[in-house]
Formats: sequence, C-alpha cells, structure tokens
Amino acid sequence: MAVYLYFCEIHNEFEFEHGMSENLEECPKCKEEGLEPQKVKRLIAGNTSFILNGSGWARDNYKG
Repeated sequence: MAVYLYFCEIHNEFEFEHGMSENLEECPKCKEEGLEPQKVKRLIAGNTSFILNGSGWARDNYKG
C-alpha cells in the first residue's frame, strides 16, 4: 500500500492509503460526514522520502 496526496474542494489536501492499481475518485471524508461526495484530484507531493525497512541497511553500508 502507498500513501497518496489528494485535494478536495471542502477538505483541501489530505492523505489516503491504497494500492497502486486503485484510484480514488470521490472524497472519503465527505462520505463520512454525510456530505455530497466531491471529486478529488491526486496531487504530486514535493520533498518526498522513503524508509528502508528490514535489517542490514546500516550494517551493509547502503549508500543509495
């Protein structure tokens, strides 16, 4: 699962986790609040980073 950044006219920017093959079209926060679901746009986030999970990255002197 990956975390994606979306924009809704009512809730502004929010993060949502889903698989790469899935696509979010309506705002889940609007649905939760009983509002008319707004269409969302997926944003491109800047200053992203990633975490290397598992053992051995520091020990193996991973330089990326």
